[in-house]
Amino acid sequence: MPSKKTLRVVLLAYDDMNLLDLCGPLQALATASKRHTGKGPALYETIVASADGGMITTSAGLPVMTVAIATLDGLAIDTLIAPGGCKGQEYYAPPALVNWIVRQAPLVRRLCSVCTGAFLLAAAGQLDGRRATTHWEWAGRLQSQHPGIDIDADKIFIQDGSVWTSAGVSAGIDLTLALIEEDYGHHVAIETARQLVMFIKRTGGQSQFSVPLAAQAHEGGRFDDLHAWVAANLHDNLTVDRLAEKAGMTPRTFDRTYASQMGRTPARMVEAMRLEAACRALEKTMLPLKTIAANTGYMEEQNLRRVFQRQLGVSPSQYRSRFSGHGAAVN
Repeated sequence: MPSKKTLRVVLLAYDDMNLLDLCGPLQALATASKRHTGKGPALYETIVASADGGMITTSAGLPVMTVAIATLDGLAIDTLIAPGGCKGQEYYAPPALVNWIVRQAPLVRRLCSVCTGAFLLAAAGQLDGRRATTHWEWAGRLQSQHPGIDIDADKIFIQDGSVWTSAGVSAGIDLTLALIEEDYGHHVAIETARQLVMFIKRTGGQSQFSVPLAAQAHEGGRFDDLHAWVAANLHDNLTVDRLAEKAGMTPRTFDRTYASQMGRTPARMVEAMRLEAACRALEKTMLPLKTIAANTGYMEEQNLRRVFQRQLGVSPSQYRSRFSGHGAAVN
């Protein structure tokens, strides 16, 4: 049921944090409240807090005024959001914020992170045994430092019980729209999204980045030619034997080498590329589902529907209605 009272949201801040990790969610919450002005109590009360209060400087160089976390002790907090960002290639979790999160976690209704803010929640022990996501470039480091977390680097955001984590930077707005929808319903969320010129929902199952882009980030492009060939032949029967032949390896060696170097099996790579190609076809064309299924290797329309429900949680038609610029299409 949508809430009928003002919800207090605290956003943490610290030097060298990502500005958009903070101002993206903050603006979404402010926009939701502004759209509701005159219709009842304010939807959200937002507070930006840091370890000692005062001015902090974001990584973009813009200073932000904050209150000290000590002033919030005893204050009822509905949602706590930990933004990400840091200076250099190692995330530093400020001990004062970590200890404060440990104390507050049992008291808040929701605990959230944006981007590498997941490291802050992890340092406070709040992600152990949970599914979580973070910026794709930092996912491996988070996993190595906190092996007890089930990390899915492909997700835009993940909800695991009362803990929500989101991917890199702008994904914090996607997460916040989902929070608004949970709090006040679809109508308020979609009005907020329209004002922000955002999709109401990039589905939580949508990859943070394209499959070819992810592939190019590995091993200096060893399999680039193979990936290009797969992308051009998705309609074919892409068995491991055929992929191995194209890569110039025995099937066993190819299967082992590919998984080791790319972080996923050849079959998972083909599945991801087919799904992405189907998504692009739904976004950019008016082709019927039957044709898209055939072109992307799913063969039957029903197979396409099952994959979309399993991977994205929506039907192909629902995906098209959210992301296509072509209006209605023949399905």
